[in-house]
Amino acid sequence: MKKLKIAANWKMNKTVAESSAYFQMFTAHHVYAEQIDVIICPPYTSLLTAAVELKGSKIFLGAQNLHWEDKGAFTGEVSAPMLKEIGVEYVIIGHSERRHIMREDNQQICHKLKTALQYGLKPILCVGETEEEREKGAMGEVIDEQILMALNGLEVEQVEELVVAYEPVWAIGTGKAALPEDAEGAAHHIKQVITKRFDASTAAKMCIQYGGSVNQDNISSFVQLPSVSGVLVGGASLDALTFSNLIHASGKAVSA
Repeated sequence: MKKLKIAANWKMNKTVAESSAYFQMFTAHHVYAEQIDVIICPPYTSLLTAAVELKGSKIFLGAQNLHWEDKGAFTGEVSAPMLKEIGVEYVIIGHSERRHIMREDNQQICHKLKTALQYGLKPILCVGETEEEREKGAMGEVIDEQILMALNGLEVEQVEELVVAYEPVWAIGTGKAALPEDAEGAAHHIKQVITKRFDASTAAKMCIQYGGSVNQDNISSFVQLPSVSGVLVGGASLDALTFSNLIHASGKAVSA
């Protein structure tokens, strides 16, 4: 049976009180399934609350970003040691909103990836093309550059826990999800890039997620794809019951 990683990215949503209420509702309804790893990435202010609420559960805690330095004069940033102390296990790196709104470049993302791995955090590396790049037929070229520059200088054993999330920029928050065949094509391409950079064994073991307007109605079509083994969920993860139902639907899809 296929192993899935389903991650929730809350982005800049939910106060501490709202997060606490969410976790109480979610843990009351969520049914653990061995084949599904559930990762929830709340905003920084709710990470400690999340760690307390999730203690003793089998749900993983993730952060939405980190800085590559351990400490220093970096106003507004959060370091890997800070995240580790709270109990964070995963961290999203290179999300399109960080790339295109905050102007993070591939070199910065590479620094962040190395820092996450150094501290034993499991990175979720986001890659994907804009609508303009898609129309030019440049999806493969964009993904190649994003992955190869992010993994520059890394050894095969360092990327065994790496998750790569294919998130086409034109599908994020638009309600316009990629077609399953587009998602499969991109995921297969990512595995080819990893095979060339490392080896086929590493590519075969790597988790490739799809992200971009994932919801309860379309998740089955994505998790059943041969090269996709998870999803990164945005807006549909903000309601505890909706997210719980989405996870249940994905489990049914890969168990059928």
